[in-house]
Amino acid sequence: MHDRSTDGLITNIQRFSIHDGPGIRTTVFLKGCNLRCFWCHNPEDMNPRPEVQFFAERCIYCGACVEACPQAAHVVGAEGEHLFLRPRCDGCGLCVETCYAKALVLVGTRVGVAEVMQEILADAAFYGSTGGVTLSGGEPLLQLEFATALLDACRGAGIHTAIETAANLAWERLAAVLPRVDLVMMDIKQMDSARHRAATGVPNERILANAARLGEQPQPLIVRTPIIPGVNDSAADVAAIAQFAATLPNLLYYELLPYHPMAKSKYRSLDLDYRAADLTPPPAAQMAGLAAAAAACGIPVRTG
Repeated sequence: MHDRSTDGLITNIQRFSIHDGPGIRTTVFLKGCNLRCFWCHNPEDMNPRPEVQFFAERCIYCGACVEACPQAAHVVGAEGEHLFLRPRCDGCGLCVETCYAKALVLVGTRVGVAEVMQEILADAAFYGSTGGVTLSGGEPLLQLEFATALLDACRGAGIHTAIETAANLAWERLAAVLPRVDLVMMDIKQMDSARHRAATGVPNERILANAARLGEQPQPLIVRTPIIPGVNDSAADVAAIAQFAATLPNLLYYELLPYHPMAKSKYRSLDLDYRAADLTPPPAAQMAGLAAAAAACGIPVRTG
């Protein structure tokens, strides 16, 4: 019998990824995050429970979901419109099974380590000497038992392992995965704690303390900053982060990632306010200037 105690809740397994670590990688996205970055391009990974996305433009008004939902979360409005009463929804997914138009999508699937390893091993031939598996999210270390079990299985199969983390966690969670990973990638979004809280919902003291300890580990560390207009897009903002990154002995490089407005439909489908809707991506010339400001701190710099 399958032991479900180490099962995880994931939203996606992205194959042939080239943006989540070195080489060709399989990226597993774990659901749940304890930051609330207002620009997040994966809002479906924030909530730690399964939830239903409603893409109203796809609805054909067949009424099947109304009949299927035991919580009466789907109702027909006075003018025949489909109303999704999200507070009633418990994420059971019965409505999704009846929706052939794909207007309803369940995000969050319970999986066992063996199920995920099946997909990972199918890609292993493409990893070569540099690729492997990355655990991302969300914050993957909020599901520590699943993450460590999956990393152990990957290491047992000789697969390179990496994690992407915001490091807003008790150090013990990071310490638990470090012996199981070959690479750590972490975000530092803003050095000023008040501004960090305004942008992400949390202060940054614990994040920076964990970054300092991660910098002393044998695993190489990549520090990354998503460049968000009005949050951290000045040369002074980037230089402050780069100066901190320069103190980390195991820093592999510092990476700047330009904001991309890719998530508007995701926010709408989850009834979330997309506060970044009016932001525009930083132009290439600005990114080059920010990279130069970071490089002036004496560290290797890349731009995404």
